[in-house]
Amino acid sequence: MVEAIGIRKKYGSLEVLKDVHLNVQEGEIVSIVGASGAGKSTLLQILGTLDLADEGELIIRGESLLKLNKNALADFRNRHLGFVFQFHHLLPEFTALENACFPAFIQGMKKEVAEQKAKELLERLGLKDRMQHKPSELSGGEQQRVAVARALINKPAVVFADEPSGNLDSKNSRELHDLFFQLREELNQTFIIVTHNEELAAKADRCLTIRDGRIEE
Repeated sequence: MVEAIGIRKKYGSLEVLKDVHLNVQEGEIVSIVGASGAGKSTLLQILGTLDLADEGELIIRGESLLKLNKNALADFRNRHLGFVFQFHHLLPEFTALENACFPAFIQGMKKEVAEQKAKELLERLGLKDRMQHKPSELSGGEQQRVAVARALINKPAVVFADEPSGNLDSKNSRELHDLFFQLREELNQTFIIVTHNEELAAKADRCLTIRDGRIEE
């Protein structure tokens, strides 16, 4: 599903990623761990096409992405990739339902179709009675579940998560982690998760460590 070949990334004279090679299979859940500043989030941003590598190749669903122009890359990202971040980035003036719909609207989906898909996701995520609430009226765990619904609405092939439970208490963290595995079983989605949470890292099919700019199994 995801293949990275010889990925390198520098910021000034600092080489953050040094010849990174990675293969992730369809339906696999892979965690990425490492010390702060090791390059975990940088790698995730590159794999998710939110940042560009200086060298190397990125192939997702059999398509080479680093040669696509900006518009084609944005279209691919919207159709095939989903993102969950530590900070949910919900828009405060919109309801949970409206926030979950935005990627579908960007894709050109009709309002009634997008809302129906969002309602189904939010109900599955335990938010049936919270759809019309704005983020300020939701708990931290509920806000993160809205962000997960938003990430899933276009049925992405790959979901990238960067410290998804970093702001949650242990109960909500465990529920979010269990949700990822449930979604994999139901939808065969692929997850690549950067985390400091040892419990989540250990539950993944594979745990990769970034050390000195390179990946170790």
